[in-house]
Amino acid sequence: MTKHSYESGLIGNCAFIAHVEKNTNISWLCFPRFDSDFIFGGLLDRQKGGEFTVLPDADSFESSQQYLENTNILQTAISYADGSYQVTDFAPRFKNFDRYYKPLMLIRKIECLSGSPRIKISCRPVTNRGEMPLMGSQGSNHIRYMGIDQELRLTSNAPLSYIQDSKPFALHKTIYLVLTYGRPLEAAVETTAERFLHATRSYWQEWVKSTSISGFHQKLVLRSALILKIHQYEDTGAIVAASTTSLPESPGSTRNWDYRFCWIRDTYYTLTAFNSIGHFEELEKYFEFIQNLPTDSNGRYQPLFSITGDTLLTEEVSDLAGYLGNQPVRFGNQAYTHIQNDCYGQVLVSLLPLYSDQRFTEEERSHAEPMIMNLLVKIETTMHEKDAGLWEFRNLAQEHCYTFLFHWAGACAAAKIGIRLKNDAMYSKAIELRDQAVAKIESCYLPDRKAYSQAVGSKYMDASTLQLITMGYFGDDLARANAHLKALEEDLLAKDFLFYRYKHMDDFGVPETTFLICAFWYIEALACVGRLEEAVEGFETLVQYCNHLKLFSEDVDQHTGSQWGNFPQAYSHVGLMNAAFRIGKKLDRPNFL
Repeated sequence: MTKHSYESGLIGNCAFIAHVEKNTNISWLCFPRFDSDFIFGGLLDRQKGGEFTVLPDADSFESSQQYLENTNILQTAISYADGSYQVTDFAPRFKNFDRYYKPLMLIRKIECLSGSPRIKISCRPVTNRGEMPLMGSQGSNHIRYMGIDQELRLTSNAPLSYIQDSKPFALHKTIYLVLTYGRPLEAAVETTAERFLHATRSYWQEWVKSTSISGFHQKLVLRSALILKIHQYEDTGAIVAASTTSLPESPGSTRNWDYRFCWIRDTYYTLTAFNSIGHFEELEKYFEFIQNLPTDSNGRYQPLFSITGDTLLTEEVSDLAGYLGNQPVRFGNQAYTHIQNDCYGQVLVSLLPLYSDQRFTEEERSHAEPMIMNLLVKIETTMHEKDAGLWEFRNLAQEHCYTFLFHWAGACAAAKIGIRLKNDAMYSKAIELRDQAVAKIESCYLPDRKAYSQAVGSKYMDASTLQLITMGYFGDDLARANAHLKALEEDLLAKDFLFYRYKHMDDFGVPETTFLICAFWYIEALACVGRLEEAVEGFETLVQYCNHLKLFSEDVDQHTGSQWGNFPQAYSHVGLMNAAFRIGKKLDRPNFL
């Protein structure tokens, strides 16, 4: 069986994300939001999904991709018998009038590298989930595509008739393609595109310079940070789990999910990663999002929301062919109906830096006090309630150890906030709930294995309980931590440091692929218990499971090393960053020789 990897990269500007394949095709682009209908969806259906390609006038060619150093600007080089050329793709983002300029605008720059290449530009956008191609009408310097709410326009200095007819022509000058949704580009395309390219390059490289990253695999951490950054929908502050839908966790598994939403849980991990590199802008934006989230009549949060805080995320199945024929293709996610009670603690832990870091002023944090008290009340009222857990079991409710861990962590965070705010009632309530959560965690203990199970009354090991170690639940008791880690290794460790979430039957059978963030949790746990050389070896082994651009998927097949699941997966990049941060801190200690 051959190794599968995703042969594409992505660009974005915190308003939209586009996937660019090695053959130059824009295979996934949703306008005007991350979770909107796709304009280009060849990722899920080569026929109905349309295309946006810049191909040579030849049957065979070679291609390569790379990011412009320390940016989210992607370059694809194409070479064939008659010559070579390069396509530079980017989404403009830079400071303008003291705010970020991030238009719904995709820019492609095509320049000759050698020889006399002839190219064929094909732009075939679609709507209604691929059911309706958008027909183009030619203007003076643009092609207008009608049939959606806002005008989609392709402005170019290339011969428009050739683009309309997908007709090959000689690349004798630099060509610019500017695709806009809504407000079109009215200025000169050449000078504007070059100005935007320079400004966007400067923005990303300055953003990278403002990060605080240790020397341990710094280049990988920077790429992950850049990718995570564009997964935040800056307008509201929401952070999506992935920009894609229905890429299968394993072939034929039907575990094909829409991840273009904001999970409270995933966002906690993402903010932890940003915090570790000294970036707080993302936390501040997310705090605004949290403050505006609706709750139900009982004050409950859903586990996930749309990027604008909408609650109804009805799951629908489309008749699209699916990625490599994998169906169903889903839009929406039924998990919004779940009870997942770990979210309350995760919000509290996410907010803790606002209170523990002196760089935030009193004005920036004091208005959250009522919200913190409400979150503590929700921990209290859900302490003895079964839930679907972080793996979102659809037909299995349990008292999950992981949920209690975040009840514990959230209560600990609230206690620290209570001290900072001099709020005795908050502190007392938090300590009371912390102790209750400890009792619930201990009810998951299996004396015969000296380890903690997935849930109260369960015998199954679960990779999420690795975080009992990484989050400091065991304190300085390395004996307990090592015993628990040993049991997890016995049951869930695969080859090359890969790790299964769990190995028991769920709603769709027994999981076939390993979950990459679990492997990075394992690496963190190794570092925490003092097995640092193994942690370094494991990290350097796991980072080989990337694609050609150092991008990581959700799942890895331990037998073939194949990438599966939604891509790129924020979880996986977060796991890499947090593991690197943990190892980097350990390596900085003078006693490591």
